[in-house]
Amino acid sequence: MRKKHICLFSFFLALFVLPQAQTTVSGIVKAQKSKSALAFVNVLLKAEKDSAFVSGTVTNEEGRFSLTKIKAGNYYLEFSYAGFTTKRQALFVGTLSAFLDMKTIEMEENATALQEVVITAKENEVSAKMDKKIFLLKDNITQTGGSVLQAMQNLPGITVQEGKLQIRGNDKVVVLIDGKQTALTGFGSQSGLDNIPASAIERIEIINNPSSKYDANGTAGIINIIFRKEKKEGLNGKASISAGLGSLWVRRENLPSIRPQYTFTPKTNPGLSLNYRKNKINAFFQGDYFYTETLNKNEFVYRVYDNGEIINQQLKRNRNTHFTTIKTGIDYYANDQNTFTVSALFGSEKIIDRGDEPFFNNELTERKRLWQFLEDELKTTIMATAAYQHRFKEAGHLLNLGFNYTFHREDEKYFYDNYLPTSKGTDAFKLLSDEQVYDFNFDYLKPLKYGRIETGIKIRNRIIPTNMQFIPGANSVLDTTAGGWATYKEFIPAVYGNYIFENRKWEAEAGLRFEYVGIQYDVNPDHVVYKSDGYHYTQPFPNIRLAYKFNIKNKLSFFYNRRVDRPNEVDIRIFPKYDDAEIIKVGNPALQPQFTNSIELGYKTSWENGSLYNAVYHRFANGTITRISITVPGSRLIYAIFQNAGKSYNSGLETIWAQQVSKVYSFNLNANIYHNRINAFTVENKYPVANTFTAAQQEIVSGNIKLNNTFSFKQGINAQASLVYLAPDIIPQGKIKARFSLDLGLKKLIQKGKAEWFLNATDLFNTMVIKKEITGRGFTYTSDDYYETQVIRIGYACKF
Repeated sequence: MRKKHICLFSFFLALFVLPQAQTTVSGIVKAQKSKSALAFVNVLLKAEKDSAFVSGTVTNEEGRFSLTKIKAGNYYLEFSYAGFTTKRQALFVGTLSAFLDMKTIEMEENATALQEVVITAKENEVSAKMDKKIFLLKDNITQTGGSVLQAMQNLPGITVQEGKLQIRGNDKVVVLIDGKQTALTGFGSQSGLDNIPASAIERIEIINNPSSKYDANGTAGIINIIFRKEKKEGLNGKASISAGLGSLWVRRENLPSIRPQYTFTPKTNPGLSLNYRKNKINAFFQGDYFYTETLNKNEFVYRVYDNGEIINQQLKRNRNTHFTTIKTGIDYYANDQNTFTVSALFGSEKIIDRGDEPFFNNELTERKRLWQFLEDELKTTIMATAAYQHRFKEAGHLLNLGFNYTFHREDEKYFYDNYLPTSKGTDAFKLLSDEQVYDFNFDYLKPLKYGRIETGIKIRNRIIPTNMQFIPGANSVLDTTAGGWATYKEFIPAVYGNYIFENRKWEAEAGLRFEYVGIQYDVNPDHVVYKSDGYHYTQPFPNIRLAYKFNIKNKLSFFYNRRVDRPNEVDIRIFPKYDDAEIIKVGNPALQPQFTNSIELGYKTSWENGSLYNAVYHRFANGTITRISITVPGSRLIYAIFQNAGKSYNSGLETIWAQQVSKVYSFNLNANIYHNRINAFTVENKYPVANTFTAAQQEIVSGNIKLNNTFSFKQGINAQASLVYLAPDIIPQGKIKARFSLDLGLKKLIQKGKAEWFLNATDLFNTMVIKKEITGRGFTYTSDDYYETQVIRIGYACKF
């Protein structure tokens, strides 16, 4: 009964409330008859309801004016100037554009009729457009001091499954850093998120319905990670340090005859951000070092083959990680209209894995094999960026040019000791991959009286030469014929246009992106199975949004977009991966893109101390990319291979409720319930030998609920409790069972608010266990992964 109550309670979820963004209003004032600009005109912004003063300014020598930080609402502008009749114009501040160009305001001696001018704004939380959510990491007390991946676990609509993010039950997520794809987090895929310290990040944006200005890949959505960067005058910055311990007790004892699993694993994360602004120069620096020891995997697998053979196995992986990130650069403000920026990002990820994988019979009386390995992996990322921005005289009228160069090296070495009942062998392999990416972008934004237009061009050229060397020992299990070299080449030019319109009752956004994609994968001609392959296409990717505003606090929105998931290089990589001795992962160079259409209907209502957001959505995909598991005659090895599975569907309902109950207590509740279905399909596999695979239809109703409770006490003390429940879900050829966890955090402001200390604990009761059931051709297996989820951290940060 107690367990049932805990499960029901953890059926709630976490959401963090975000500040409301504001709008800049600009224009030019001229004399109606002479058309000459009027300098030093008084411009006042007043509330329509009671004529209360909101903001004011005067026009400059060119007759131009600009009013900043205008919130959504109904106002009027009042223009007064000696010798001219005072003029008033009704204003509506909407919720879409960050800038409004009012064009020309003409003043005359005779009275003029009132004219309505529409102004738009941009709101952050569940954004007013309802296409994204924005979360400040400083508000995420329970995950302070951890990684970006850990910080995302409590965010609404997001789940983490086997180290990968899912949005609304779909893992086809693109991760950006400062709006750009990088090798640090993967081009078109996800990588490295568990090793980027959250301390380096200002905020995270979750974009469910991307517009055409974003790359077309990422059918589940986009996650944009924004690094911290200040622009205050003089020297300022922030220093932080945190330390922690994980795996505080053993949740399940090892199988016999292997090395101990990690317990009391230490973590540390010092960080420093600096900013210096003087005159035309703004220099910035962000540096972080992240060291962790982790019980990265501790999976117990029970395999049953059709011939009656039973295998009991455990995969235990103790991991040491050193991760360093440095981001630095200079903004040069040549004048009021032109800014140049050069920046560089460096990342170094050093991973040492020491693993054990024993294989026993059903009764654990006979050890059939012991596989012990050492993985030594170094990933190095260098990114250089040059950017130019021209600001036209009208506020928000922008031209941006950018060039990015990325170099990413993957240097991976594996060493295995293969203990059999009567012999021992030592195997090894080495992988070297040097990725180079060149990106050029041109973006233009023009505010309009009733919205804005956006257009641009992007060109990408990407090449990844890879070399795999297998070094077999006695009784080797390595497929030495599958080594050699392969080269991935990608060329993608794209052009886009986006139009946004808004008046008092209606909003509309329509965009179109055209992309040409050319992919070529050249394979070592001596490879035993795979040959060179590739594909190309030219496709349109439209997006549409239509919204009706019942009033300023109630809005109904409809979304449609078409997107694509292109197979990443690691998905088609031809080399078998032996991080498990008997479950071999391998890519598929014949893999094709997955195209997805999605529709969504969302409704948002807000009141003085809270808001409620509801959305119903549906996605349908062709060429669904999934990994299938098979065996071949004469072997008990399981091969996990990527394939296009045909059609799949994802439909669901999401609810987000944010409420300030009192000055002390507020909560955010997020529920996401969805139905996933993958149609039956048949595919042809080539590796290790030609074979046909058929899968029956899979479907399930799943979801997640998260409840985030925040307490604000006196003397700068804040506390947070986050509960997460993840319902059972389908995975390729099986399902993953329910999971839940509780996180707690405490933060205290000190030194007059310039510093803080924190204490938090993730998965306090060690309940987050990954349990799976898989049915493959010729076998079934169940697994329970007791990997490290419980961590206690303490830390300190100060601003200066």
